[in-house]
Amino acid sequence: MDQSIKFDLDLIHRYDKSGPRYTSYPTALELHEGFVDKDYREHIALSNKAGGPLSLYFHIPFCDTVCFYCACNKIITKNRKHAEPYLNNLFKEIAIQGSLFDKPRVVNQLHWGGGTPTFLNFEQMKGLMDVTRQYFNLRDDDQGEYSIEVDPRETNDQTIAQLRELGFNRISLGLQDFNPAVQKAVNRIQTEEQTFAVLAAARKHGFRSTSIDLIYGLPLQTVASFAETLDKVLSVSPDRFSIFNYAHMPSRFKTQRQINDADMPSPEVKLDILQMMGNKLIAAGYVYIGMDHFAKPDDELAIAQREGKLYRNFQGYSTHSDCDLVGMGVTSIGRVGDAYIQNVKSLDEYDALISQDKLPVFKGVDLNQDDKLRRAVITQLICHFKLDFSSIQKQFDIDFADYFATELQSLQNMQKDGLLLVSADGIQVQVAGRLLIRNICMIFDKYLNQKQQQFSKVI
Repeated sequence: MDQSIKFDLDLIHRYDKSGPRYTSYPTALELHEGFVDKDYREHIALSNKAGGPLSLYFHIPFCDTVCFYCACNKIITKNRKHAEPYLNNLFKEIAIQGSLFDKPRVVNQLHWGGGTPTFLNFEQMKGLMDVTRQYFNLRDDDQGEYSIEVDPRETNDQTIAQLRELGFNRISLGLQDFNPAVQKAVNRIQTEEQTFAVLAAARKHGFRSTSIDLIYGLPLQTVASFAETLDKVLSVSPDRFSIFNYAHMPSRFKTQRQINDADMPSPEVKLDILQMMGNKLIAAGYVYIGMDHFAKPDDELAIAQREGKLYRNFQGYSTHSDCDLVGMGVTSIGRVGDAYIQNVKSLDEYDALISQDKLPVFKGVDLNQDDKLRRAVITQLICHFKLDFSSIQKQFDIDFADYFATELQSLQNMQKDGLLLVSADGIQVQVAGRLLIRNICMIFDKYLNQKQQQFSKVI
C-alpha cells in the first residue's frame, strides 16, 4: 500500500472548510440527554451477549498549569490533594461498571488521558491500576496496548520506570513546539532536555511505542521555526507523530482568549508549515496514517493499515476494532455495542451520581441501522483510503449505488479534481485526496449540514 501524501495547494484552498475529525460516527454532537443510566445498562447487557475484548479509557482531568491553546476538559490546580476525592469516586465508578461487564472479557487496550495523567503520584496511579485489575480482566502478558499521555515537564526516569511497572507499554509525550516565543505565547515552557530525557527513559525501560504530539498553527509560528522544532524531534526518531492543526476558537474555549489574535499565523503560513512538515516526515521514512498521524513503516498502526485492520475511535487511530470502549471519569466517552455514552462534565455532578451508585451518564445516542452503515463507510475511507462496495452491501444487505445515489453524484466533482476514483466496485482515494479525507467522509455524513459551523477547519 502506498502510504504517502501529495500537496496540491490549489485543491487544499478549495476544500479547506469546517468538518468533523470522525473519531466517531455519528459525531459526539449527536449525543443527547435523553440517553440515561438505564439505556447504558441495556447496551452493556447486549455487549456481554456478543462477548469479545474490551478497551478502557480513564480521564484524569487535572493539570498543574493551563496551556492557552488547550480545548480539552481539564481542571487547573497545583494542589495534588484535589485528586484524592476524584480518585475515590473513580474507584467507585470502576466498581459499578466492572460489575456490569462479564469478568472473563479481557482488556486488550487501556488508555489514561487528560488533563495530565502524570499529575497523579505513584501511589495514586498504582491504586487506580489495582482497582481496575480488581474489577476488570487486565492482561499480565504485556501483549495488550496499555498507553498513557505524559507531560515531560513533570515526568522523570523514576516516573517512567513506575509506569512501566504498572503495565504501560506505550507512551505519548506532549510537546507542541520548542520555540521559546511560541511557548511563551501559549504558556507552555518546556525544554528539549526535559522532553528527550523522558523519551530516552521510555526506551530504556522497554516501552514498545513512543509518540510525540506537536501542534501547527500556534501563535508566532513560522515555517522556519516549526521546521527547527521538527528537525530536533526527528533527530531522536520517535515511533509516531501526532501533529495537530490548532483550531483557534476563543468564543468556545475560554483559555484561548489569552492568545493574541494578531500573533496567529495566516492561513497561507499554516499551509506552508503543513507542506514542510509532510515533506520532512516522508523524507525521514515515516508513512502517512491519516488525519494528523505519521508512523514508522514497522509501527503497528502502519502495519494495521496495510493489512486493512486499522480502526478509528475516540482516542484516534487504533488496531482494536473488536473492542467495546468503556469510558470512565468525568467527560469520558465510550462506545459499547451500538451506543455512544458520555459521562457528566463537572466534579459535583460526578460525585452526586456516584454517591447514589448510579452510572454517571450525561448523554448518549443509540445508533440506528443507517448510522451503523454510514459509520462503516466512513471508517473504511478514513482508515484505509478506499471503500469496497461489495463488503458494505453484504454486511448491510443494500445496493450501494441505489442507497447512496445522491452521495455518489456528489463525489463527481472530487473525482474530476483528482481526489478519488469511483468505479463499479468501490472508491479509491488518490494520493492528492488523502490530506482531504475528512471532506470525502463528510459526503456520507447525513447530520453535517446543521452542525458544520461547530467544527474546526479540515486543514
